[in-house]
Amino acid sequence: MRKSISESIMGTVSELEKIGLVDDITMKNIENLCLPEVPEYSPEKIVLIRKKCKLSQAALASVFNISPSTVKKWEQGVKRPAGASKKLLDIMERKGLEALM
Repeated sequence: MRKSISESIMGTVSELEKIGLVDDITMKNIENLCLPEVPEYSPEKIVLIRKKCKLSQAALASVFNISPSTVKKWEQGVKRPAGASKKLLDIMERKGLEALM
């Protein structure tokens, strides 16, 4: 549902820009607000991202400022990352560890 709302807003604002009711700066601001939804991460995917970045569970926990037991629970499927942790995983997956340092 979020995607369709975002697409609807962007379509409307694009039409308003075409007829001159929305300027370029406002258009850019609205584009920035319509960020894509962050994906869910399975335990296997979390392990894969962590190993790709050559991090131990404790090191990943340190980067995210969470406890090592939380990372362990993610990888066991007991808990799922949410909020900022989910966004940080998304950044690590797309851009690598360097983007967080």
